[in-house]
Amino acid sequence: MSEISFTNHEKALMVAKLQSYFENELEQDLEQFDAEFLLDFFSKEIGAYYYNRGLHDARAIFETRVQSIDDDIYAIEQQTR
Repeated sequence: MSEISFTNHEKALMVAKLQSYFENELEQDLEQFDAEFLLDFFSKEIGAYYYNRGLHDARAIFETRVQSIDDDIYAIEQQTR
């Protein structure tokens, strides 16, 4: 698996979400550096689980579509003698 990277803007949005969560739910301030460190930790240690789940979900959609195409092809098959 290649390393997943985000733009600076995406990272800033994720860091802001972490800071907001800590403030609203835990009533704790999370400084910029700490939020970036926590984001890096989650990305490295937990991100693969979410990535793999996304692949699993995409594979299920793909298999459903392939089955549908197979059914459509079978439906137009000509009868032979």
